Amino acid sequence: MFRAILVEKTDAGQATRLADLDESSLPAGDVLLAVQRSTINYKDALALTGKAPVIRKFPMVPGIDGAGEVLESTHASFRPGDRVLVNGFGVGESHWGCLAGRARLDGGWILPIPSAFTATQAMAIGTAGYTAMLCVMALERHGVTPEKGEVLVTGAAGGVGSVAIALLSKLGFRVVASTGRAAEAPYLTGLGAAEVIDRAILSTPGKPLQKERWAGVVDSVGSQTLASACATTRYGGTVAACGLAGGMDFPASVAPFILRGVTLAGVDSVMAPMALRREAWQRLARDLDPARLSAMTREIGLADAIPAAADLLAGKVRGRIVVDTTR
Repeated sequence: MFRAILVEKTDAGQATRLADLDESSLPAGDVLLAVQRSTINYKDALALTGKAPVIRKFPMVPGIDGAGEVLESTHASFRPGDRVLVNGFGVGESHWGCLAGRARLDGGWILPIPSAFTATQAMAIGTAGYTAMLCVMALERHGVTPEKGEVLVTGAAGGVGSVAIALLSKLGFRVVASTGRAAEAPYLTGLGAAEVIDRAILSTPGKPLQKERWAGVVDSVGSQTLASACATTRYGGTVAACGLAGGMDFPASVAPFILRGVTLAGVDSVMAPMALRREAWQRLARDLDPARLSAMTREIGLADAIPAAADLLAGKVRGRIVVDTTR
């Protein structure tokens, strides 16, 4: 038996509760994992609260991220005792996830935890931090370097934004953080932001082309914020778009792309190929300051994950939440 968060469909909608489950109830997979830590990402919060149709079938154990120890394996790459992690691949959406003491997974979805990280640190990074690293790598592939100019990070106090600031500042970039929470300015400068601006500057509609400022952008907000970021990106700059916290719409024009040669690089973390995932996690082990990771992280027990999800959607959470699935 193990404890898990279980989401069920009812006549009234969606019901989320803490449940005691048996291993026999787990879905098919060739690796059985003793989950030690999970986390709450934006997508997890949507799944737990039912605010968006993230879950594809019911009942579902949510949790798109997990880290722990292999208990059983028939997969050639893993054996009992291995320390592993999983991000995405439909886990917690269409396949039972990791907000639980046990998970049975496809071995093709999991990676060894880099030796630099504990299970707690791996989940402090989680999909949010791994996505931030993919965004940084996208900027680099398109030639964005510190000498080209400033990099904007939107949704800066969230998980993606927090890790992106820590990574970019360590790599030598001058980082400008955009947030709607002015009180978080000391937190953001502590992570490495050189300047903090009000998100209203970007969330207010403006001209299709505005004064050039950013050499690169990491955007997790979407909607008008993404449009404004593109309109203010410098000639030849790159915008890495990875989120839609502000909406799925994109009220922009083609002007930044055809008149300034701006690149809009879409970043997907869910189905990213394994080679890219391995590179991202190797880079995180090298380029993410453990002290800054610790500064953006707090840990909770499994029972606390449900109210934490509501807090995250209400904008009351900064940085990263690690869920200790053993308590």
